[in-house]
Amino acid sequence: RSSLSCLPLLRYLQQLNSSGFHVDELFQKCLFEEDEKEMVLRAIRTVQPNYQLPPPPSPKICKSSLLHDFYSRETMGSYPKLDFSMEELQERFQQQLEMELKNTVTIESVEAAKPLTPQAIKARELLGTLRSQWRDAILQALQSSKRSMTRPKRMSKYNVLYPYLCLLPDEEYVDIMLQILNDLSPQGESLAVLARELGSKVYDRYIIQRKLRSGQLEKVQQIYESYIQLLAKDSQPKQYLPREYWEKLVAEAGFGPSLNLKSCSWPCVLLMRLGMHMLELLVKAVKVPRNILNRRLESKPIPVLYHVYSFYSNWQVGLIRPHPIFSQLVSNAAETTLTFNSSAMPMVCPPVPWTSPTFGAFVLNDTKLMRFMDDTTHHQLLLEQCPLVNLHPVLDALNQLGNCAWKINQPVLDIIISIFNDKGDEKLDIPPPLSEAPKPPAPPGNSSTWSKSFKHEVFLCKKKAAEMHSLRMDALYKLSIANYVRDKVFWFPHNMDFRGRTYPCPPYFNHLGNDVTRAILLFAEGRPLGPKGLDWLKIHLINLTGLKKKNALQERLEYANEIMEDILDSADHPLTGRKWWMDTDEPWQALACCMEIAKASRSPDPAAYVSHFPVHQDGSCNGLQHYAALGRDLSGAASVNLVPCGLPQDVYSAVAQQVEEFRKKDAERGLKIAQVLQGFISRKVVKQTVMTVVYGVTRYGGRLQIEKRLKEIDEFPEEYLWEASHYLVKQVFNSIKEMFSATRDIQNWLTESAKLIAQSGRTVEWVTPLGLPIIQPYYRSRSTVVTPLCPALSCRKPDTVKQKNAFPPNFIHSLDSTHMMLTALHCLRKGLTFVSVHDCYWTHALTVDVMNQVCRQQFVALHSEKILQDLSEFMLEKYC
Repeated sequence: RSSLSCLPLLRYLQQLNSSGFHVDELFQKCLFEEDEKEMVLRAIRTVQPNYQLPPPPSPKICKSSLLHDFYSRETMGSYPKLDFSMEELQERFQQQLEMELKNTVTIESVEAAKPLTPQAIKARELLGTLRSQWRDAILQALQSSKRSMTRPKRMSKYNVLYPYLCLLPDEEYVDIMLQILNDLSPQGESLAVLARELGSKVYDRYIIQRKLRSGQLEKVQQIYESYIQLLAKDSQPKQYLPREYWEKLVAEAGFGPSLNLKSCSWPCVLLMRLGMHMLELLVKAVKVPRNILNRRLESKPIPVLYHVYSFYSNWQVGLIRPHPIFSQLVSNAAETTLTFNSSAMPMVCPPVPWTSPTFGAFVLNDTKLMRFMDDTTHHQLLLEQCPLVNLHPVLDALNQLGNCAWKINQPVLDIIISIFNDKGDEKLDIPPPLSEAPKPPAPPGNSSTWSKSFKHEVFLCKKKAAEMHSLRMDALYKLSIANYVRDKVFWFPHNMDFRGRTYPCPPYFNHLGNDVTRAILLFAEGRPLGPKGLDWLKIHLINLTGLKKKNALQERLEYANEIMEDILDSADHPLTGRKWWMDTDEPWQALACCMEIAKASRSPDPAAYVSHFPVHQDGSCNGLQHYAALGRDLSGAASVNLVPCGLPQDVYSAVAQQVEEFRKKDAERGLKIAQVLQGFISRKVVKQTVMTVVYGVTRYGGRLQIEKRLKEIDEFPEEYLWEASHYLVKQVFNSIKEMFSATRDIQNWLTESAKLIAQSGRTVEWVTPLGLPIIQPYYRSRSTVVTPLCPALSCRKPDTVKQKNAFPPNFIHSLDSTHMMLTALHCLRKGLTFVSVHDCYWTHALTVDVMNQVCRQQFVALHSEKILQDLSEFMLEKYC
């Protein structure tokens, strides 16, 4: 090159130097798109021909004292393998990629296909014609609105949207709008929710386009192909964690775009504006002839969507409702497919490992490491400022949970679908269809003479119908997705909430669901039961029935053996036999467990029987366990099973006993209400209040809970409800104070600290023992509407009451999640399959004993740290 073009380059490099930077930092700290990195290197070499790229930094090792042995290289075994070859996993990656590029997935609904009536055929044809007309009409409306935005004279509030309407091909905006129209429920949906959804869909597609354009996808594809060597059965094992292996491959790839490019998030206000504009276009463009279902009417076109206002308490809320003619047409057509966003489906390949707060989970879909409410950007900032090495334990735990492969329990799914299509069953938690809803009474005379009670009855019928519709749709989504993946192996990528509690990303169908959903999930990997596995299956079954809560494990096992006939009968004739399984706490999981026990006990050698069944171990009132451990509360610790004991202790019964003693004393002293309550104080009456005391329930809330329980007792005299619940909540609080003396002190200290912090105008923050920074996202709702030019996010004031009341429970939740992550990581080291539903841990029957041991060791390790002292020092440094 000529000396001329070198001059500006020399100037830049000198400027860099004089500002205190080194050339190497360009490559160490900058993020690059496409081939920018090569270009920069080429430019530097025109001036300094011998310049060499700095070597990749050596990986940092997490220093947490809790994980010293976990990260130390000596104890590192090879990563547990999946039962797939490299080729199979590469094929699955391609399927996942295609699904995400398409953006939506259309699947068959499990609702029994009704015989195709001439009416349905006609309705489907009509809908088809209408949809193609609507597509054209929406496209025209969109293009004309864009043209009017470009006219320089017309300055409107929408001109700011013009660039955002040019990011995608016009047809994609139309697809998004039509999908919203198809998904709208007959009851309608709030304007704000729909607008937000439309805006977010545009944003998601834009991010995917950006990843394609910057060359990011090709690089992910190339790295994933090597990454699966770590997981496939036919490759050389490497001593790496998924995150470490991915980072190593990225470092070796050298050039190409940076993978952790920050996606520029759009402000909430902009998403709403964009969505509102698209909704306006929909309302304007989509029309249907008024006489489409009734030829006697005139053929005037009427809008399919209309805007109504509804009042919730004293708020006025805008709703978008579909016209009854459209709803009728859709219901006549009885279409048999459902359409979901690709991110709502389980993944068909192992998730991309989390390596930073901005990279991980799906292949293309953007996923946040931390889910948060509304538009708080504080979490994102907090995570980005946190040194990445401090987040390693949390990222590794999420990767461990996400790499668990699942499959469907087909026999159970088939029984559930058959009941779903046969009018459902409320007792078994399978929602009935709308045809089973209570019919509103026939109206007397004209509407002006309707009595108040009649109006109320009609209102209640409508409310019940709306509830039934939403429950039925929820079940339909879950079962249809399960049915769609019935022959597949699939994965749930995980992320977390602001306290560090972990959740699967696909929202409808996952193992955090209700009894029905959990019953249809199995581990894809099977393990032999081993010598004690069958016993654990039987104990697990009795745990699911809720029958023997106060008995030792051995007694639960003996009980299972006594009722073996009922168990086998349930497995063989679930819907025609004695139906023992139906009268349990968790009927569907109990049925699935009966079937597994039947198969295992009938196999030639039960110890060798390969089981895919997840066995659960449940915490006992975890919040109180953490408080008792923090406060070294001996009497409290014994009642929440932190002290060795032959029988499982039940803290709820212990509190009920203590309250009963207080009642006796008061009754002897002649207190009327204590005498009335004789014989009414049970575990059930106090359970909810004891459980929620840890999570900051107030006397007021506690009184309502107890009143509700007393109301359920028919013999209890109604006139004493208020006084009795008032008396009992006081005694429950007193007995907890007595049993957990340090607990109340800690709770009060946390509450008081949070109150002072919030009053000084700041939000409460802390760092978990694993190094995850946490901030409470409670702010006062803004009374003013923010203009898009000045989103006043930074100056929002914290909500003092919420900051104060939520600190104790949130702090305990964050310890709970820390304990779960420690258990997950140490189970990984021992080669176990492990997943969790907050404080309920799942593994194979073979490995329950090992998991129990790890769980206890990690609880002790966690509480051997100076948790409260560290918190106190952190708060003094931060706030004082």
